[in-house]
Amino acid sequence: MTIRPVSVAIALAGAMAMLSAGQSRAQESIEQEEATPSSVHQSLNEIERIFRPPPPPRIALFPQLREQLKYAPPFFRDSQLDVNLRSYYRNKTSSVGDKSEAWAGGGSVTFRSGWLLDFMSMGTAFYTSQPLYAPKDRDGTDLLKPGQQGYSALGQLYARFKVTEANYLTVGRYILDTPYISRDDGKMSPNTFQGYVLQGTAGGGDNQAAFRYGAGYIDKIKEKNSDAFVSMSQSAGANVDRGVAAAGALYTAGQFSFGAIDYYSSDIINIAYGETKYTTGIAGWFDVLFGAQYVDQRSVGADLLNGSGFSTNEFGARAELGREGAILTFAYSKAGAGAKLQNPWSGNPFYTSTIVAGFKNAGEQALVAKLSYDFTGVGLEGVTAYALYARGWTNAIAAGAPLTEDEFDIDLQWRPRSEPLGGLWLRSRCGFSKVDQGGTLNHLRDCRLIANYDFSIY
Repeated sequence: MTIRPVSVAIALAGAMAMLSAGQSRAQESIEQEEATPSSVHQSLNEIERIFRPPPPPRIALFPQLREQLKYAPPFFRDSQLDVNLRSYYRNKTSSVGDKSEAWAGGGSVTFRSGWLLDFMSMGTAFYTSQPLYAPKDRDGTDLLKPGQQGYSALGQLYARFKVTEANYLTVGRYILDTPYISRDDGKMSPNTFQGYVLQGTAGGGDNQAAFRYGAGYIDKIKEKNSDAFVSMSQSAGANVDRGVAAAGALYTAGQFSFGAIDYYSSDIINIAYGETKYTTGIAGWFDVLFGAQYVDQRSVGADLLNGSGFSTNEFGARAELGREGAILTFAYSKAGAGAKLQNPWSGNPFYTSTIVAGFKNAGEQALVAKLSYDFTGVGLEGVTAYALYARGWTNAIAAGAPLTEDEFDIDLQWRPRSEPLGGLWLRSRCGFSKVDQGGTLNHLRDCRLIANYDFSIY
C-alpha cells in the first residue's frame, strides 16, 4: 500500500510535538534496545540475536518502482532502500549536580542490493544526528558528539559473498549483534564495525536441530555518537591499535538452545561468554522461560588496557512466566570480586541490566523483578508497557566502599501495525536510581522520549 507523504509528515509532526513537551554512558542492556515482547517465545537470548532473521518488509513510499524493477537483474530487482527518521530527547540529572540534556533529530538511509550472479551482494548505510535543542553546559547524552555537536557518517559499506546457500562471508563496514560486539542501538545511531565475518547454518529444516556459527576479525568501530572509525583497542581505552578475533556457535533443538562465543584482542582482553535457554508450557496456562549466562573476562599479553592484569566473571539467571500478553520476569546476577566488568563495544548483555545501572561492579549481586504487558488484547493495538525494580549490592574491596543500588524503571511504547502508521514507533521511558556508597547518596533520573518512523522508498 502506498504511503502518502502528507501522512508521514503528520505522523512525524505529532511525534515531534510529544518530544517538545548525567555525564556517564547509560548501562542499559542490549535487550532494552528492542520492542517489549508479547510472549516468552519472543524473548531472545544474546547469542540468538546474532542469527535472527531479517525484519519484515517496510511500507513502501513508491511501490510502483518495485513493479518496474520486476524484470531487472536480481541485483536491482531484490534491492531495498530504507529510511529511518528518528527524534530523541534525553534528560539526565543527578543529585550531585550533573545534568545532561539534548534533543536530536536525524536517522539513517540504508541500501541493500540483491545477489549479483547469485554470488555477491552489497550494502551501505548513512547516519546523521543533528541538535534541535542542545545546551552547551548539558553535554553527555550520547545523542550527539562531545560538545553537543551534530555528526553524519557513512557507517556501513560492505560486500557479502555467498559460499553456499547457508554460508556467507561479509567484508567491510557493517552492523554486528553479538553479546560483546553489537550495534548498541539505543541512541541516535548504532555502533558499526570494520572487518570480516564468516557465518553459516547447518540443519534447521522441518523443525530439526540446527547448528549456527560465526567467526571473524573486527579491526575498527564507529561508536554510536561518532563519525570516525577507530581501532577496537582504542575504543576500549588502550593507546595502541589492536583488533578483536571472535568465534562462536549456537545449537538449537526445539525449545532448547545453547551458545558460546569468545573474543580475543592481543595484549588487551579476552572475553568468553556462554548462554542457554529453555522454554516450555505449564498445563496450557502459562509459558515459561529459563535462562542462564556466564562470562569470563581477563587481561592478556602485555596488559595494555589498564597497565596491570585483571580477571573477573559474572553469572546470571532469569525466569519468565507469560500468559496472554503479560510477562513476569525475575533475574539474578553475581559479578566476580576481582574487578569491574567491561563492555567497551556493546550494550550490557547482563539479564539484570537496567536503564541506569549496569550492576557490573566488582563482587556486585543484583536482583530484578519486571512486569510487562501487551495491551493489544484489550483493544490498544501495539501498546506495550513495563515496570521494573532492581537492587544491587557489593562489599568487594575492588568496588571501593560498600555499595547498594536501587532502581525503578518504567517504559511505555506504541507500535501501530496498521498502514500508513505501520513504521511508527513512539517510546517514553524513565529510570530512577539511588546509589548509596559508603554513606554517600546520589539520586539520578534518566528520562527519554523517542520517535522512529521506518519506511522503504520502493
